[in-house]
Amino acid sequence: MAMINKDVSYKLLRSAARRANAAPPSKYHQTRRATTNATTTIFNSHAPKQVAATTSNVAGNDSDNIFNFDDTKTLFASVPTSKLLHSAVTLNVAAVEPMVDLSLWVMNSKLMKVPLFKQLVMGTIKYTAYDHFVAGRDTVETGETVRRLWDSGVRGMLDYGVEHAVDNESCDLAAEQLIKTAESTKSLPSSSVGFVAVKVTAICPVYLLRRLSDLLRWEHNNSSFKLPWKQQTLPIFSETSPFYHTLQQPAPLNAEEEHDLELAQERLISVCEKAFESDVRIVIDAEDTVIQPAIDYMTYWAAIKYNEPQRPLVYGTIQGFLKDAVDRITIAKNAANKMGLPAGFKIVRGAYMSSERELANSLGVESPVHDTIKNTHDCYNQCAAFMLDEISNRPGGLILATHNLDSARLAARKAREYGIGKDSGKLEFASLYGMADAMTFGLRNAGFPVSKYLPFGPVDQIMPYLLRRAEENKGMLSSSALDRQLMMTELKRRMKARFAASETQCKAKPTNGSYFEGIFHKRSDQAI
Repeated sequence: MAMINKDVSYKLLRSAARRANAAPPSKYHQTRRATTNATTTIFNSHAPKQVAATTSNVAGNDSDNIFNFDDTKTLFASVPTSKLLHSAVTLNVAAVEPMVDLSLWVMNSKLMKVPLFKQLVMGTIKYTAYDHFVAGRDTVETGETVRRLWDSGVRGMLDYGVEHAVDNESCDLAAEQLIKTAESTKSLPSSSVGFVAVKVTAICPVYLLRRLSDLLRWEHNNSSFKLPWKQQTLPIFSETSPFYHTLQQPAPLNAEEEHDLELAQERLISVCEKAFESDVRIVIDAEDTVIQPAIDYMTYWAAIKYNEPQRPLVYGTIQGFLKDAVDRITIAKNAANKMGLPAGFKIVRGAYMSSERELANSLGVESPVHDTIKNTHDCYNQCAAFMLDEISNRPGGLILATHNLDSARLAARKAREYGIGKDSGKLEFASLYGMADAMTFGLRNAGFPVSKYLPFGPVDQIMPYLLRRAEENKGMLSSSALDRQLMMTELKRRMKARFAASETQCKAKPTNGSYFEGIFHKRSDQAI
């Protein structure tokens, strides 16, 4: 059996090398230039404003040494060959959009009601996409992933993969799991987990979030309209925020709805307190604009309640694909400054482009989403520049969640200019587990704190979530060309190193053993 495994490993590596050799010599550099030139925005302002676009070469002229992708041995030094090979194969398959479409069709088809077929499909997914993009089935398996990442200099953000609860019972179950998630970090290496991600849709019924959002929108535009249940919070809207979701005055919350709101806040309190007891922070995810005002309300309410004088413990999320993102983050942060409150934000690009545009189009109103991808990139970079300036001279926190190489490089350069280092505790770069590994390791090697967003949960529970993310992020998956190319380059280098080591050994001491045993005299999963 050991011989068979070595033969298989050799064939897989040889196949990987053949694919790498088949690529044009300039493809690697073309890929990096394409990634870089897609969007570049100058970070030169102390407050968000419309900035000019420019062109830079991330990989080709990296005079400030943020990234070095030429040395793949150093870049992937912490990744075993078996893991690297599995990642390269999975990303190549995931980059084929028809494969994502087929997966979505299969998962939503009546065939999934056939037990044997479902078992076959879920088993296939478990050992391919699930193993690549999911940290584990439970906190135990996820803890093992956290330890492996920590050994390689990367932290984890734990994300229990459940969302969109429909009643209080399911919300209670989700809150209980989130509490267990926070508690599980006590058994992990200190500082190996920086955040626990919370989806408000998991701990508050979605119907109530819609009701709250309607009421908050109406209150913002009608000063005489009062919300007796509303507690202190930061500004939720800007004048550029969309209000078309609420076209008429909503009815006030009834007694049952107010009780459900109290329960939701109690759940958030329980999760927060367990997390802080375990010395990890909370980051609250964003959703679509229909319910986002209620999520921001819950987030800012918790931030005012828990954020310490010198550091934020509760972070909100700003989505750069929305036209009002710069205005909202500016208004909220300025209000927090006046209160003496250190605010923390995670900045993402967003994942609801299609649904947001479809809703706006159905109502005959302007879409809240930027018209071009360039505008989205510019907006993201403006939000990042603003927050980097803010945290450079006052308390606060920033998570830059991105798979965009250019945004990461620009932000890293700006952080260096401001002297926001790894030990400041104010800045974290983050990306999804299984995505943008080259960028993650490059930032790590450049001395920046980096984290991986770690969704976890049973296969059947988390797959609908992953498939929705895949559908929303097809472009992101297909843009993994840089990771795929670098992984293939490193696999080719390792295979050549094994051949060279084998030849040296054979010349030094002839053996009657298997040829493959000479090649794989080291463990097949050991990085050379």
